[in-house]
Amino acid sequence: MKEPVTGVQLYTLRDHIKTAADFDKTLARLAEMGVRDVQISGIGKDVTAQEQKESLDRYGMRVCVTHQSYDRILHDLPALIELHQTIGCDALGLGCAPKTARGTLKNIRAFIREMEHAAKQLREYGITFHYHNHDFEFDKLRRCDRTMMDVLLAESDPSLFHLIPDVAWMHYAGVDPVAFLRENAARIKVVHFKDYDGKKLGRPRFVSLGQGVVPLEACFTVCREAELPYIVYEQDDNWTNDDPFFATEESLRCFEQLHQLP
Repeated sequence: MKEPVTGVQLYTLRDHIKTAADFDKTLARLAEMGVRDVQISGIGKDVTAQEQKESLDRYGMRVCVTHQSYDRILHDLPALIELHQTIGCDALGLGCAPKTARGTLKNIRAFIREMEHAAKQLREYGITFHYHNHDFEFDKLRRCDRTMMDVLLAESDPSLFHLIPDVAWMHYAGVDPVAFLRENAARIKVVHFKDYDGKKLGRPRFVSLGQGVVPLEACFTVCREAELPYIVYEQDDNWTNDDPFFATEESLRCFEQLHQLP
């Protein structure tokens, strides 16, 4: 079995990558922690592709996927293609579906058509499209015994519509992330490892990896068995000591333990 590569989703450190200088400093700190693979998300809009490339090259970093906005995918795709070519990334991700894509079969089907149209254009340049879930994708639709995720899986082209499963959001939604990863492995390049404390407070209260209720060992094992290429740590907020770098170090230690699983 091929061991998954573990890295960091830079959205965790988004407040520290708003300028080119801060982006460089953040990569330097991650490199000192042993990180070599990242997902770029939440970066400042004025940090150019060339500046990103220079910092990535300086610290020997690779980008496994990005997160881009829905509007840019629809209206600025040539620039996104150029960005990905510059930073050497072959996977473009959408972090969240817009509200117009939710709630009804009609909305979801229109969303699938939009994203597959973009994915076909991306494919011409060797770039794939990837969708990241939250919990709402697993809610039952109005007047329908299906969820948004049911429709996405059943009615999108697996060669065009790939997934970035977020194990914490799935667990919070009452879905078994282990089974989901196993059943949909063919669509997955990158998995988000995230943890939360199990309390239902309207939204998850996130914690460093290994400090919550998500079955990360079982998730890691199925990622290894399915030879999924990448796992990245992400934590939206509630970092230990209110310090995302400290939380990142804690979570990287969890990754070290997961890699030692038999």
